[in-house]
Amino acid sequence: MDIFNNNKGKKKKKRNKNSAQLSFFQQILVSLILIAFFGVLVDGWFSPKQDKKISLSETAALITEGKVESLVVRGEKVEVNLLPEEEGGEVVKKETKKESGAAFSETLVNYGVAPEALRAVPLEIEDPSGIIFWLGQMMPFLLPVLMILILGWFLLRQVKGSNVQALNFGNSRAKIILPGDKDKRILFKDVAGNPEAKKELEEMVEFLKNPKKFIDMGAKIPKGVLMTGRPGTGKTMLARAVAGEAKVPFFFLSGSDFVEMFVGVGASRVRDLFKMAKKMSPAIIFIDEIDAVGRSRGVGIGGGNDEREQTLNQILVEMDGFEQNEKIIVMAATNRSDVLDPALLRPGRFDRRIVLDLPDRKDRKKILEVHANKKTLDESTDLQTIAERTVGFSGADLESLMNEAAILAALNNRKSIIQNDLLDSLEKVMIGPKRQSHLASEHERRVTAYHEAGHAIVASVLPDADPVHKVTIIPRGRAGGFTMKLPLDERRLPTRSNYEDDIAMGLGGYVAEKKVFGDITTGPSNDLKVATATARDMVTKFGMSDIVGPVVVDGKPSQTLFGGNVESKNLSEHMLQTIDNEVSQIIQRNLAKAEKVITDYYEAFVEIAEKLLEVETLEQEEYNLILEKYQIPIKKLQEKTS
Repeated sequence: MDIFNNNKGKKKKKRNKNSAQLSFFQQILVSLILIAFFGVLVDGWFSPKQDKKISLSETAALITEGKVESLVVRGEKVEVNLLPEEEGGEVVKKETKKESGAAFSETLVNYGVAPEALRAVPLEIEDPSGIIFWLGQMMPFLLPVLMILILGWFLLRQVKGSNVQALNFGNSRAKIILPGDKDKRILFKDVAGNPEAKKELEEMVEFLKNPKKFIDMGAKIPKGVLMTGRPGTGKTMLARAVAGEAKVPFFFLSGSDFVEMFVGVGASRVRDLFKMAKKMSPAIIFIDEIDAVGRSRGVGIGGGNDEREQTLNQILVEMDGFEQNEKIIVMAATNRSDVLDPALLRPGRFDRRIVLDLPDRKDRKKILEVHANKKTLDESTDLQTIAERTVGFSGADLESLMNEAAILAALNNRKSIIQNDLLDSLEKVMIGPKRQSHLASEHERRVTAYHEAGHAIVASVLPDADPVHKVTIIPRGRAGGFTMKLPLDERRLPTRSNYEDDIAMGLGGYVAEKKVFGDITTGPSNDLKVATATARDMVTKFGMSDIVGPVVVDGKPSQTLFGGNVESKNLSEHMLQTIDNEVSQIIQRNLAKAEKVITDYYEAFVEIAEKLLEVETLEQEEYNLILEKYQIPIKKLQEKTS
């Protein structure tokens, strides 16, 4: 649903941008029309009509003929009021212009008007003065200037709003969650798992709540907390929970939000971010994926990015500039702490490093319960079973599993989530959706059934392989079928025997196809790839080879140049040949082990395959019945811990 909301938001922003551009051009057009309209209006107000204008000679003739009722002199203009032509008619007003620097009466006399006729016409002289007069004189010039200023104001306003905030380019892009925002506030109870990490972070909460207690003791609270771990282990959630528990403002942004194409913008945003946080202290600044700007400087072929390095330098300076009473904690998260610059990790900057591991069985159940709070579960659901089958899942994977189960229940018009919804969602997250439209031939189904039966029987017989929980030949994702094997307990220190039995189990499908059909398909290709990689790691990384010995000989990581990998060769040709020989011996040894198991337990192997062809899926209970029939020991937790 978040993806749909994001798409809607992008479309809405695009529509707003288009409407803003349209409004901008519309306002320009309206402004130009208004200027033209006011120009015409001013011209009409202050320019007399042509039919009202008369010359001085015409005025003199009218006075001589006795047709003028009165004269009104206003500056350079003279209003001539003519007698009505008919009895009871209206006075006709004309306008003329007198000579500048001369009296109007003298001008009329010069035009031949007799003094008696001039005295018979009332002459009124009005002195032009005051604001109205000067406003009337200047209005023809002021109105166009005023309209141009208004148009310029509209243009500047639109440019400021639509030019991607050019004046705010160097400001921080951080988002903020305030303590009073209960909808976005997260507490420790909302984040299950990682009890050790929570305990470490509780110290940060105590400092933010009561910093004086620590300052009075002369203690220096860590300025920075770096959280590392695999994707989806809850780094961001825990950072938000610290702010929620301490009830302080939470500034959060990604490392990529600092970096722009212009050098210096990232450093400016860092300064602005810390300035905002200091004003609202106590506060938490959280930088997600800090490795985007915090990578080691001056490392790699071709040099570093000046903008990224300047941004990193500014972060280092700001963290050094913290005073003891500023009450700001910088929290950061990364999946690659090994590539960070050493200056970031020294004491005084990121003092604390908190590692978030994948949750174990107990924590996985707690995480499932947290995500199940807002969902309706059927009474038949068993989260413990789901927790047992989700070895290697992160918190984000478990959240996705519960969400997929809710979607599946809704698609099937159920009012609650049942156990099958959870199991189907588990397989969908692990492998992919069912390929229901895929129509396999009978031969392909038989090959897939015997292939998966080979995996299953080898895993069940070998003592250090994990027990089988489910076998199916229903295609999912890119797999034609799969065998789900899960450890009885949480294994964090696998042994050489575990690795070798896993390799033999992976080769079980290859052996089964070759033994039953006398030919090999492309089905085992991924199994062979995983087996070879595991064998090479045993030799080069884990010291599990008697010939090579307890040394790490995998060499330095390859570097990238012009889009290609440049391998760092620090091994002799003899050592490389020895490694290849050891990898081959491990593969051959476990291939023989898988062949022996399938040969010794051939009848059980065939029955598993034929049962799969009949029902397509064998759950653990049905599968164990076949093992019991052929007296194959079923692995239990007591056997592993005794």
